[in-house]
Amino acid sequence: MHVRDSQGVSRRAAALAVHIFTASGAALGLLALERAVAKDFPAMFGWLALALFVDGVDGTLARMARVKEHAPWFDGELLDLVVDYLTYVIVPVTALWQSGLLPPIPGAATLLILTTASALYFADKRMKTRDHWFRGFPAIWNVLIIYVLAFPLPGWSLCLILLAFTALMFFPIVFVHPMRVQQWRVLTGAVGAMWCVCAALVISDNLHGASYARAGLLAAACYFLALSLARRRPKNPQC
Repeated sequence: MHVRDSQGVSRRAAALAVHIFTASGAALGLLALERAVAKDFPAMFGWLALALFVDGVDGTLARMARVKEHAPWFDGELLDLVVDYLTYVIVPVTALWQSGLLPPIPGAATLLILTTASALYFADKRMKTRDHWFRGFPAIWNVLIIYVLAFPLPGWSLCLILLAFTALMFFPIVFVHPMRVQQWRVLTGAVGAMWCVCAALVISDNLHGASYARAGLLAAACYFLALSLARRRPKNPQC
């Protein structure tokens, strides 16, 4: 009996540790937010990269620790959404506001619309298809802002682009989840790794970067957008 109780305590401790690990993404998001307010965008992206790493591995750890069984009083999926809203939306929107790229009044209105719409998107129970694709643009503003800062456009054009992507969150299109979608998983992983390298090179050079790194960012974007058109639907998809 004592051995069984000890195993139960160890499993609960492991499950709680995974929840704490997921929640640590909020702390990383706060550090990123502070750098966004200070307009130190390379450092902001550094903290966001750490938060993205946590977001990328916590699901696997949660399944290994069987958190739904051993620590069911915390909702891991809800916790993940709370952290993601901070790191995917609030931090990059703050950086956009601080960047000076947007015209004051139209820019503020655009960001307020974007933030409100993103909150609705994160609460949408239909966010993912049965085969793990995202329905609509998945509100990855932390990724899109790299392109915004690396390839600056006139303010009004940028407002229109941001509003277009905001609308795309609710369009009947799909975007790949690189960690969960099985189709073309190896190629998608390779392109994703290339994107990470190119993004790191551009960010480390204060959002300038060599031409090949910038070209890599554009090529990766084209690949991920093309996947939406090439997706093969499963039988009886919930779309």
